[in-house]
Amino acid sequence: MTIVYVLIGVVASSIVTFLLIRNFVKPSDSGGSSLLLIQSQLNNLSKTLDFRLAESERHMSESVNNVHQSMRAQLSDSYKISNELTEKLTRLDESTKQVVGFTDQLQSLQDILKNPKQRGILGEYYLETLLKNVLPPGSYEMQYKLGIDDAGKDLIPDAVVFVKDKIIPVDSKFSLENYNRIVEEKDQVEKEKLEKLFVNDLKNRILETSKYIQPVKGTMDFAFMFIPHEAIYYDLLINKIGALKEDTESLIHRAASKYKVIIVSPTSFLAYLQTVLQGLKAMQIEEQAKDIVKRVGELTLHLKTYMEKHDKLGKSIATVVNQYTDSSKEFKKIDKDIMHITESDKALGFDPVAIERPEID
Repeated sequence: MTIVYVLIGVVASSIVTFLLIRNFVKPSDSGGSSLLLIQSQLNNLSKTLDFRLAESERHMSESVNNVHQSMRAQLSDSYKISNELTEKLTRLDESTKQVVGFTDQLQSLQDILKNPKQRGILGEYYLETLLKNVLPPGSYEMQYKLGIDDAGKDLIPDAVVFVKDKIIPVDSKFSLENYNRIVEEKDQVEKEKLEKLFVNDLKNRILETSKYIQPVKGTMDFAFMFIPHEAIYYDLLINKIGALKEDTESLIHRAASKYKVIIVSPTSFLAYLQTVLQGLKAMQIEEQAKDIVKRVGELTLHLKTYMEKHDKLGKSIATVVNQYTDSSKEFKKIDKDIMHITESDKALGFDPVAIERPEID
């Protein structure tokens, strides 16, 4: 654009110069040649200006084309960036929706965990999932009725595991309120009070589980108390909760030794279930071995019967052979008697008819 302004200035200056010369120079013979010279110079200047204007126009056209191409490229890049940004915003929106969905699910889970009844249902579902993933069908049952206790109430643990002709009761317990308060509490004195409340809750749960130990009703002399919370079980295991002094026995040990209740978490319960599964397989092998022994006994009996029949048959065959041999001997005696009679007939002048003798081996 600066070149254009310069050219326009040059043209304007030339025109002004031409007008001034035309007004101030008087016509004469020498002036005519001067005017021709000036006119020639102006023509040359005009041609030069035309050439430069054409060059400027060409450069301007090329510049405009370059600018257009650059703008097109920038617009294309901007369009691509806009599309990519739109896609990213779309994915971000979907991710945001997923996060919102997860947040809603977490909120629902928190609401479930706040409600003791729903929390119990969640613990039972977790327990059933573990049993289903480890044990074969038919080796466990949910909400199994053991019978009636001394107070006339139904004895229905959350689950039972069948081991041969015995039953292992399993009850799910989810004491969470006081535990969460212990974790969130900063004051040590208040934390100890909450710990005592939590321990009392667990003791009550242990007593509730121990009532399902009914050997007279076919149960084992122990039961599992399933805590579907690894953190609670770990704190109990390391004596962080449940032992008021370092040298006291942990609540897990007291429950097992005093009440015959084995406290388990999802992880430790899997180990116990694997042991039970191996026991079931061993009992299955034992039953199969018993069946094999029974079949072998039946085979032995059949072989014995066969040998008796075979011996009798052999004796019978031997008797028949002996009788056959004796009869052959007697038959030979008859043949000799006939020969004697024939010889007597010949002496008397009779000619007996010859008959074929039976072949005797």
